[in-house]
Amino acid sequence: MARTPRILAFGGSLRRESFNQHLVRIAAAGARAAGAEVTLIELRDFPLPVFDQDLEAADGPPESAVRLKELFLEHQGLLIASPEYNSSVSAALKNTIDWVSRPAAGEAPLACFAGKTAALMSASPGALGGMRGLVHLRAILGNIRVLVLPTQVAVAQAGSAFAADGSLNDTKQQTAITALGAELAAVTARLHG
Repeated sequence: MARTPRILAFGGSLRRESFNQHLVRIAAAGARAAGAEVTLIELRDFPLPVFDQDLEAADGPPESAVRLKELFLEHQGLLIASPEYNSSVSAALKNTIDWVSRPAAGEAPLACFAGKTAALMSASPGALGGMRGLVHLRAILGNIRVLVLPTQVAVAQAGSAFAADGSLNDTKQQTAITALGAELAAVTARLHG
């Protein structure tokens, strides 16, 4: 019997009512409907100092980094909605990746990332929907041995893209984001089931 794929879903912003947190909720629903077990988190609930190897050496990883790392280890797939800050990924998202990537004693390098699957999306108030930042995130994840799905979705003009209930006003975009979550669930099930 195939194992149910476990997917960790989050937006890369710390802002309350983040467009990207709204977006990843839609994708998470698509993944659940496709049979995945999804854990939806907000990075703001895991406050982290800027990664500093001296701090790590002196005090060990912060409690939030340890909790995040446990979550990453428990899941085979990642649904990431990444905001675009100055044409790249947010500091919060990059800092999360940096802390979680740190190996514990006796642990294989990149244990939290190697062999995982990921689906990427973005929402931005700009005309490109965060597409430039997704290029950088795709490169980062690929370099740490994550299999990133070729399909991605960027939602432009995010300030007016969402309805009051958190869904997207554009039904084609809503369908695309839901389908992206379902695609990640299917690929993760095939690779890790």
